[in-house]
Amino acid sequence: MSIQTALISDFDGTLTPEDFFWYVSERWLDAEALEPWQRYLDGKLSHLEALNLIFSRIREPAAAFDAFIKEIPFDPAFVKTAALCREKNIPFYICSAGCDYYIERIIGAYIREYGIRLVTNHGTYSPDSGLKMFPPAEGSPFYDPEVGISKAALVKKVKEEGYRVVFAGDGPPDIAPAAAADVVFAKRILLEECRKRHIRTCRFDGFEDIYAYLKEM
Repeated sequence: MSIQTALISDFDGTLTPEDFFWYVSERWLDAEALEPWQRYLDGKLSHLEALNLIFSRIREPAAAFDAFIKEIPFDPAFVKTAALCREKNIPFYICSAGCDYYIERIIGAYIREYGIRLVTNHGTYSPDSGLKMFPPAEGSPFYDPEVGISKAALVKKVKEEGYRVVFAGDGPPDIAPAAAADVVFAKRILLEECRKRHIRTCRFDGFEDIYAYLKEM
């Protein structure tokens, strides 16, 4: 009997063309507002702390902010991949160091329609205090003090449940889960890092590649 497969995908820059951070900074934030990012790069702030300080500068009315989020594009092949996963009984997880506030507004309808499991930070928005991301409780198996969510811990848990894990990602937070996964689809920084670290990986340009792989299983 073959081992059942599970799909775990990053969200920002993997399911969408760019990170949410990029869309927000391009639209509303100036160099001063982005200064915490340099402190993160210098090791003075965690990834989550820096993003919370940056996102706290957003002051748009809630309706305008939500409308902006809903304009963010996502990979068109994601939907048929989600449908294929349901058809083939492949658990599909989206695991993100971002937050549910914007992920739900971009693909929430598909998450519910196809039974996708979302593992991410919680987010709230107010025009008075901006977007705030809250990590899971420290007792959570997925808690990570740096980014809020440990993608590697999710990969490990799903593998312990007996699944062969296919992982897709694009950035530095995806290196550890990629190293733990059985099959890796990588692009951008993750692809470069996997090659440097001799992590076997498949280059991908979009979910069409993941769909084709799962279709042929």
